[in-house]
Amino acid sequence: MKKSYYLFNPGRMSRKDNTLKFTPVDEDGNAGTPKYIPVETVDNLYVFGSLDANSALYNFLGKEHVSVHFFDYYEHYTGSFTPKDYLLAGKMLVAQADAYMKPKKRLAIAQKLTDGAAFNMIKNLKYYNNREKDTSTQIASIETLMQSISCATDIESLMGIEGNIRMSYYDAFAAIINNFEMGQRTKRPPSNEVNAMISFVNSMCYTLCLDMIYHTQLNPTISFLHQPGERRYSLALDLAEIFKPILADRLIFSLLNKKQVRECDFDTRLNKCLLKDSGRKTVVKAWDEKLNETIKHRSLGRNVSYKHLVKLECYKLAKHILGMEEYKPFKAWW
Repeated sequence: MKKSYYLFNPGRMSRKDNTLKFTPVDEDGNAGTPKYIPVETVDNLYVFGSLDANSALYNFLGKEHVSVHFFDYYEHYTGSFTPKDYLLAGKMLVAQADAYMKPKKRLAIAQKLTDGAAFNMIKNLKYYNNREKDTSTQIASIETLMQSISCATDIESLMGIEGNIRMSYYDAFAAIINNFEMGQRTKRPPSNEVNAMISFVNSMCYTLCLDMIYHTQLNPTISFLHQPGERRYSLALDLAEIFKPILADRLIFSLLNKKQVRECDFDTRLNKCLLKDSGRKTVVKAWDEKLNETIKHRSLGRNVSYKHLVKLECYKLAKHILGMEEYKPFKAWW
């Protein structure tokens, strides 16, 4: 079974027959013991340290449909190497562009994405509200704001509603998370431990959505809620909105409240807060375990992984764009 590999140490990667050879390098440039990874076991690579590689390696990764996602020193997602599309479909591209270019079509899809994201936020808040964490004020606020989603007349006003929903949602984090204060949402750089966790895990959710889009006929640069722009895969941002409450936020609450990630796992020097290697390794291990967890799918009647749920969401959106069925965003039922 294919899986994700996370490279935290700087080093060199090369091809050795049909195997990936990773040689870690220390601060003085001394090579460590090489590690060998059979390429058929690799789904994608996440690079958090400096990686030295040549075009021959990327040609090899491209042929094997292996994506590589890069993060900088501040844990910001900076870009991806993605193999050429192997599911190209002119009909899909034309239909997706048409849905974006027609304001009513685009707005309708964006409203569904926003509604799905807000529903999953409320699902989280109700879960904790039933466990003696008072989130009733935020639940009421978001439920009121959700009523105006269908009344939005353009993307700008819808984004304003979405922003207010997320502000109310983040206000509840103080009640949910023990021993850590979030304060205001800060990103570049994060100002405290909770913000650092949100930024890091949100990046993981974004790259997950990008990977799943790659395995469908959807074009990742044509989006509906977020404005398409240069040098970003904005459709992954759209889909990540639905899954961040279920995958990213629930993981953050669990790791912090169970003290699996502690204050010693953060670096708070120079007016910023970043996860140390110890913290990142704990988070990505828990992230992988979460993605491989399975639940009984209501419609399919069988168990599917959380990772597969994201791919199913891509398929649903693609079918809607092609006029095959109405798009209903994923809403947690548990």
